[in-house]
Amino acid sequence: MSDVSTQSVQPAKSGAGPDLKTFGTAALLTFGAGMLCFVGWGLLSSGFGFFLGIVAAGAGLWWWKNIHGSMIPRGLSAKSVVTLAVVNVVLFGIMLLIAL
Repeated sequence: MSDVSTQSVQPAKSGAGPDLKTFGTAALLTFGAGMLCFVGWGLLSSGFGFFLGIVAAGAGLWWWKNIHGSMIPRGLSAKSVVTLAVVNVVLFGIMLLIAL
C-alpha cells in the first residue's frame, strides 16, 4: 500500500463549444441523410428514388468519414459544421421546391 500516488488531478477543460459542435454534427449528418432519401423519392416519385437517396447518403457518410477520420471526430472545425449546415439547407430547399 505504500506505492499510492499523490498526484493532483487535472480538471477537464470546460466549455460547451466542442460539445455543441459534436451534437450539431450528429444532428446535421442524420438530417442530411434523411433529406437525401426524401429528395431522391421526390425527384423520381418512386421507391427507387428513395433507394438512390439511401445510396447517396451512404456514399456521403463514407466520404465524410474518409475526410475527417471518423464520423464525429474530436476537434472538428467550425468550417466543417457550417458547410454541413449549408448543404442541409440546400437539400431542404430542394425538397420544398419539389413539394410545391
